[in-house]
Amino acid sequence: MAPDPTPSQVAEFVGQQRSAEATSEPSGLSLPSGLLANAPARLSIAAFLYAVAYTVAYLPGFLLGAMGPDHLATDLVAAAFVAGSVVVGLAARRLPLPPERVVDLGLLYEIAGAVGIEISILWWIGQVPAVSTGVSWVCVWIVIFPLIVPATSGKAFLAAVASASVRPLFLLIAAARGTALPPFDVLALMTIPNYICVGLAVAVAKVIYGWGVEVRRARRMGSYHLVERLGEGGMGEVWRAEHRMLARPAAIKLVRPEGMGRNPFERQTLMRRFEREARATAALTSPHTIQLFDYGVAPNGTFYYVMELLRGLDLERFVERFGPMPAPRAAYLLRQACLSLDEAHNQGMIHRDVKPANVYLCRVGREHDFVKVLDFGLVKSVAGDAPREVALTAAHMAAGTPAFMAPELAMGESRIDGRADLYALGCVGYWLVTGHQVFEERSPMRLMLAHAHQRPERPSRRSEVHIPGAFEELLMACLSKSPGDRPQTAEALAAALGGLAGDWNQDEAEKWWRIHLPEFAA
Repeated sequence: MAPDPTPSQVAEFVGQQRSAEATSEPSGLSLPSGLLANAPARLSIAAFLYAVAYTVAYLPGFLLGAMGPDHLATDLVAAAFVAGSVVVGLAARRLPLPPERVVDLGLLYEIAGAVGIEISILWWIGQVPAVSTGVSWVCVWIVIFPLIVPATSGKAFLAAVASASVRPLFLLIAAARGTALPPFDVLALMTIPNYICVGLAVAVAKVIYGWGVEVRRARRMGSYHLVERLGEGGMGEVWRAEHRMLARPAAIKLVRPEGMGRNPFERQTLMRRFEREARATAALTSPHTIQLFDYGVAPNGTFYYVMELLRGLDLERFVERFGPMPAPRAAYLLRQACLSLDEAHNQGMIHRDVKPANVYLCRVGREHDFVKVLDFGLVKSVAGDAPREVALTAAHMAAGTPAFMAPELAMGESRIDGRADLYALGCVGYWLVTGHQVFEERSPMRLMLAHAHQRPERPSRRSEVHIPGAFEELLMACLSKSPGDRPQTAEALAAALGGLAGDWNQDEAEKWWRIHLPEFAA
């Protein structure tokens, strides 16, 4: 047995954990990732708004001849600033620049924007109108810019000071050229408000920075940080996530408190379902079952669990995108799904929601066409010695997806076993080779009644893909109304499918992925 850690070792470990925690937060020298990710779009918005506002402000004076008799140079300068703003707006979105560089570009643009505004006010260096006292449009620009384009308080301060100093610089140039300047008190009214707005701009930048940090913290799930939402459904959302200390990416499935129903019973039921899905998935070790890394409840009450991040697409989207697949490939994929279900069935669990959207086709390591079975949220224990569990569906209520529901599930029978999953897997195979569901009714109730009582049409009559007789007979056996007429175990079905895969193998799979899904093939 290993010796107990000494107090100094414990203190060192706690210090390391706190240090890692601190490094996961943005420092005052960098922005939170959420603000950085939006910087290009925000800078583009600021540039286009500037171009529109500048045009609207300059156009009346231009049309009324208020810019003086010789205003060609001023007009050209104004046109240059408007055109430059449009270029910046387009470049911010289209140039492959790191977000940090986009922020720096935005701060330089803020200074250039102040120059353009001052030129429009002091439209001729030789003239210094006294009417430009008090709060000017530069003040507005200095305060509003950090609201749109985020920056750290230090960089925001430098950019705001530089923008506020444009007017004093123009006045110095005018004085050097011999222009008579207004009295000192007027000069003070023309310059001091700009510097007061510098303090406001820094305060705004700090507030936006703080919001970004809070959003980052709100997106933290245990040791993981949410990066990008991948999808959402009735039961929750799925996000791509990053571990704060490890390089391993992950997918996080979560359900927020507001999505857990309107009454305490609904919320408790949904929470139990997610907890059970996490426990069930964690208990399975088949490489064809999605791996679970962690689960828990975030400080804001959001329940989450962390899974491996898969590279590919589910079988529902696959057929919608590429159409029906050859029967040997379908057999190759269905066999792998059987290996996942076989382990679950041998542990006394049935999935109850096998469908194309829950069977994921992906690349794992150097293997292509690797199947992962997802979403054990409706898993049910049928083991005699299994601990008694809370009923997550009402008595005699069907659980699952109607289009892929075994007759015994559709009829709400209480005694079901793994052969219900094999029926659903037969429906998946039918979808793969035909591009159609077994029954296509307009309502869930009609679908369930069709599965319970109606004989399905043979897949060969609904597909242009050649379906060998042996494969079709196996699918029809899976779709038998009586569980006794189906393959009796997932292991037996896997063995039968193994003999039908034909020439489909890893070489064929890799070739297909390189042509059709190159982003995942390499």
